Amino acid sequence: MKKIKILIPVYNDWQSVFKLMENINLEVSNLESEFSIIIVNDASTESRSEISLKLDNLKNIKIINMKEKRGHARCIASGLKYILEKEEFDYVIPMDGDGEDRPEEINKLVGKLKEYPDKVIVGERVKRSESSFFKVCYFIHKIITYTFTGQLIKFGNYTCLPKFIVEKMIKEKATWNSFSGSLAKVVKNKVAIASERGTRYFGPSKMSFKNLIIHSLAIISVFKINVLARSILFILVYMFLIYQNISAIMLIPIPLVVLLIVLVFSVSKRENLNELNNSLDNILNIDTTK
Repeated sequence: MKKIKILIPVYNDWQSVFKLMENINLEVSNLESEFSIIIVNDASTESRSEISLKLDNLKNIKIINMKEKRGHARCIASGLKYILEKEEFDYVIPMDGDGEDRPEEINKLVGKLKEYPDKVIVGERVKRSESSFFKVCYFIHKIITYTFTGQLIKFGNYTCLPKFIVEKMIKEKATWNSFSGSLAKVVKNKVAIASERGTRYFGPSKMSFKNLIIHSLAIISVFKINVLARSILFILVYMFLIYQNISAIMLIPIPLVVLLIVLVFSVSKRENLNELNNSLDNILNIDTTK
């Protein structure tokens, strides 16, 4: 029987996580695998009540409490490192803890493993539940990412990773900065399932516009050399058009491209293999609730 760890980062959203665990327990009841949950608590300031749910279909539940808040991506990176070093497992499924990664799709992820046991399974978004403004921003993000990196990244954290891929992710410094960007860099051939973005169980989204920009830049920064090369080519083509007596107003995008390069290289400095290697030093304690 395959051992699957579901990795959930959380910060001050315990009500959603408890509901998510309850739904996961229902969804995995008929799946022929052993499921456990690893929660990485990113130094939440919100108090947590005791887990009193009946979760018979889950082998065990661990809550890793961190000393200092590091952010969503770094919680996933730390969780992957912990699972690799401390747990027996065959696959890891990282997913958000607020309900936006729908537990109903776990059976689709696991089902694909029967056909592709050694492949990464990703949930490609076919439908989103956010506001129109967020959808427009996400579309712009995809266009910019593809234009300047050559990567069409249509998946987020919600994936199913074989053990050998987890090992590769832990050796890649970009994992400390962006999960999906790092996975796109490490794994070229992935198998996709159609995935709908669910709605949050409780409260408004914690993704501010500023955090959305940083998240986008973090993904793009994984491919910063591509960004630099394509930007230089873009500028050269633009300058050639100007030389051919195209209106000077065409120069306006060049400062924006330069700004993108500066921001991308700045955000890429957050990649840090040493911090990833030492990330388990940030663990305060571990609660085993089952």
